[in-house]
Amino acid sequence: MKFSRMVIASVLALAACGTADTPTTPAPGGSGALTPIKLQLQWFYQAQFGGYLAAVDQGFYREQGLDVTLLEGGVDIVPQTVLAQGKADYAVAWVPKALASREQGAGITDVGQIFARSGTYQVAWADSGIRTAADLKGKKVGNWGFGNEFELFAGITKAGLNPGSDVTLVQQQFDMQALLKKEIDAAQAMSYNEYAQLLEAKNPATGKLYTPADFSIIDWKTEGTSMLQDAVWANTAKLSDPAYQQQTVKFLTATIKGWAFCRDNAEKCRDLVVAKGSKLGKSHQLWQMNEVNKLIWPSPGGIGLVDETAWKQTVDISMTTKNQTGDTVLTKAPEGLAYTNDYIKQAIEQAKAAGVDVNGSAFQPATVTLTEGGA
Repeated sequence: MKFSRMVIASVLALAACGTADTPTTPAPGGSGALTPIKLQLQWFYQAQFGGYLAAVDQGFYREQGLDVTLLEGGVDIVPQTVLAQGKADYAVAWVPKALASREQGAGITDVGQIFARSGTYQVAWADSGIRTAADLKGKKVGNWGFGNEFELFAGITKAGLNPGSDVTLVQQQFDMQALLKKEIDAAQAMSYNEYAQLLEAKNPATGKLYTPADFSIIDWKTEGTSMLQDAVWANTAKLSDPAYQQQTVKFLTATIKGWAFCRDNAEKCRDLVVAKGSKLGKSHQLWQMNEVNKLIWPSPGGIGLVDETAWKQTVDISMTTKNQTGDTVLTKAPEGLAYTNDYIKQAIEQAKAAGVDVNGSAFQPATVTLTEGGA
């Protein structure tokens, strides 16, 4: 598959290292000792991972008999590959990227769909006339690549455009400078990160920060081409081990508590992220925490439950949307145990029994004031 460099890197890494060879993990707490666990994050420390940080800080993993170490991500780190290689016990990864790696041989299973909604935007200047995917025709369209562009291609295709000829695709950096300098007409942005970076930038014409009125947003949820993002992935082969099954339920139970804590204590989780050395500051991380909470809550079925309709949409788009060279994310429907709700359902019940609100029906987002540079 030639769909992205990320996928190729993942395949090469798997070919070099073979399949998972993690030693059998003992039953958590069975001997009274904490079971060491490694969770591979998919990016640098930021509020996107606030729930996991909170679960460590608040002792939620420890009370489950787990000693969890968070592995920071980065540009060259592919979480699902790290997991498949046995270098982590669980990993956080977007669903289409992980499914592409599964098709190439990674033995991984989605056991907890933490983000129920996509946070991906395509952002343009308000005066550009770009309001929908169809308006991207003839424009310079930025994207990050590495498998982050699937929703964009799906939106372009649904609008009746050819990603290979009707738009000029430009690989942008992981910031918004290309849009701010008007080198591209539309830029990829996450609602919780890069979009905030625009609003943290100073408008040289006014000396004040830009506002939402300065930009237009294409939200792939509105366009009908959104795909599932942050999920907890486990090692498929090890899920046949009762000890790993038990450990997975415990890990997910504590993770649920962590995210519920960040829903109810956004500023405290902001502080945890900043204390971990986040690359952007306090106002940015509070914005991010608030926006991430929007992607999780409310969760009518309980946080982490894989919604079959959303899963099917993600898979269908992955199989049918072509990129600029005609490749698709997936060549066929995922085989084997691509996802399971077995463990998250048990975790939800255990969290509920402990008094945790796993639905967040009353959640209301806050209004966050950003400062220049996100300080």
